[in-house]
Amino acid sequence: MRSNTRYSIIKAFNFLIFGALSIYSTFFALYLQEIGWSTLEIGALMAGGPVVSLFANPFWGYMSDRFRNLRMVLIVMLVSAAVLMQIVFLAQSHTLIYFTMLLFFFFQVPLFSQSNSLILNAIEGTKYSFGTFRLWGSLGWAVMAASAGPAIGQIGITRLWILFTAMMLLSLLFALGLPRGEAKPQAEKKKVNYRSVFMNRTFILFLMVGLVLSVPNSMNHTFIGLYIAELGGQAEMIGWAAFLSSIFEVPVFLLLDRYLKRDVKTMLFCLIFVSLLFAVRWLVMAGADSAAQIMAAQLLHSVTFGCFYYIGTQLTALLVPAEFRASGQAVYALVYGGLSGLAAGLIGGWLFQEMGAPAMYMAGTVMAALGLAGFAVLFAALRRRGASHVEEGAAL
Repeated sequence: MRSNTRYSIIKAFNFLIFGALSIYSTFFALYLQEIGWSTLEIGALMAGGPVVSLFANPFWGYMSDRFRNLRMVLIVMLVSAAVLMQIVFLAQSHTLIYFTMLLFFFFQVPLFSQSNSLILNAIEGTKYSFGTFRLWGSLGWAVMAASAGPAIGQIGITRLWILFTAMMLLSLLFALGLPRGEAKPQAEKKKVNYRSVFMNRTFILFLMVGLVLSVPNSMNHTFIGLYIAELGGQAEMIGWAAFLSSIFEVPVFLLLDRYLKRDVKTMLFCLIFVSLLFAVRWLVMAGADSAAQIMAAQLLHSVTFGCFYYIGTQLTALLVPAEFRASGQAVYALVYGGLSGLAAGLIGGWLFQEMGAPAMYMAGTVMAALGLAGFAVLFAALRRRGASHVEEGAAL
């Protein structure tokens, strides 16, 4: 396969898989509410994804590193996730939906981290940059969320399965044309073992602080649709809120590709600023009194989550040995989408139901401030040691 064609397929795949999961992520809570689920029940169900991710992300990361075939792993996850969601949409029993969703999460949650690993492996040693490919995911998320809103308004939320299934099938079609995604040999580097992924103290401390920062983002991700609906917004407005939160990630990724220095200290300094913006964002959300204000606040998502996601992915690639890149990305995903989502589903669901959305977002403001303090301490520690760059596997 020609090189340009291969890279075009990767971009198309990212557009489609992010588009499919944006439909699920943006509207599934509304679907559950429509069939009679309470906010607390929805939060508890969504918390199941992070619980499953505690072993799903490491498992699929290990399998990818073990077999050196990310394409095969992605195809298995796509087929399984698509089939399981058909059962969910057909099920009437709460118990059956819970059980099937747990299985769905096992295959769905690691899709992003493993697709990131495929991109990083495919472009290693080339002129291409990560953001050039990842921005297609943001485009897919934005375009499909905005398109799905009017469509759902016409066909009804109970037919959400039609849109989701169509996008998953298209994603699978393009997945068949992906490269294997095998990491390039690292013969010139010293041999490392799997434990080295977990022995880098800089990496572990970054994950711990990132966990605190990620919890309110996961709460927002799960409950923003319900918040907009509570303030009178319709399905179309929820879709446009998702569009606004993602479309401006594209210039953010391009700017980071061009100007972000690839060293640990610079990235951590940027995360201090990102944490401040997160705090401002949640404070604005807490004070919103209309769906339109929430949509305006979503514009900050492109800078806050966009920068955190991009920098975290690059920082993980820098700190984790290349031969264990899929596992490293899986661990990073476990933190920002797994552990944080577990806390978000339970704490966020309780706060939303018992105290209201403003209280939930005020708690997020406090957590963002703690994240800011944590990154500032980590940055100061590295600066005192004069560490402008941390080699793979090095300790703080």
